[in-house]
Amino acid sequence: MDSTKYGRTYHFPFSPGTSSDDRFNQHYWKDIQSFHQLLYTEKLDGENNCLSRRGVFARSHAAPTTSPWTAQLREHWARLKNDLDDLEFFGENLYAVHSIEYLKLEHYYYVFAARINDQWLSWEEVTFYASLFDLPMVPVLKLETVKDLTEPQLRFSVENFAEKPSVFGSVDPKTGETCTVEGLVCRNTDAYAVGKFQHNVFKYVRKGHVQTDEHWSKSWRRTKLIWEGRKI
Repeated sequence: MDSTKYGRTYHFPFSPGTSSDDRFNQHYWKDIQSFHQLLYTEKLDGENNCLSRRGVFARSHAAPTTSPWTAQLREHWARLKNDLDDLEFFGENLYAVHSIEYLKLEHYYYVFAARINDQWLSWEEVTFYASLFDLPMVPVLKLETVKDLTEPQLRFSVENFAEKPSVFGSVDPKTGETCTVEGLVCRNTDAYAVGKFQHNVFKYVRKGHVQTDEHWSKSWRRTKLIWEGRKI
């Protein structure tokens, strides 16, 4: 079975950091009420990369990526590929600095989802397989039982987390000043079908997030890991 790209994640209606081609889920609360638990994770500012037995893919799955900022990840993938079978990992590749620079990274690739054929795996399964392949996970901010949750409480939690710096120490790469997270992703902790993606995953992005004058790939630089120190 050929790999298909990661679905478009719809924004919460109260997400301020949107562009003209973004989409909103106006019925997010109805969707969430069908969940048992809701997971809040930090949205990291990197490139969405998929690891499958066919290769390392960026957003398009037409062909594996060959970008210089995925070179290290592709080397790591080469050691995993024969054990993946139908399992596909999706993670944030932070090797290149985008609109946020992280000061406390121990790794460059952080898993946020996993898929087998037409099924997105439960968070418990994602965590299990990531551990099996020794891949770190994106930061978990909160896990909440939905039956005890109200819509105003959800919005308060999301907006409150979005005002804080990253777990990995976030700064503006131009000024070196501390900045807030890019945003949050909230998902159903249970497994769900690929076709139901838009009803199970939602995002909140800060206002004015992309502040670079040109696309980051035009003059990119490598993010330093925590033990390297940094110069802004």
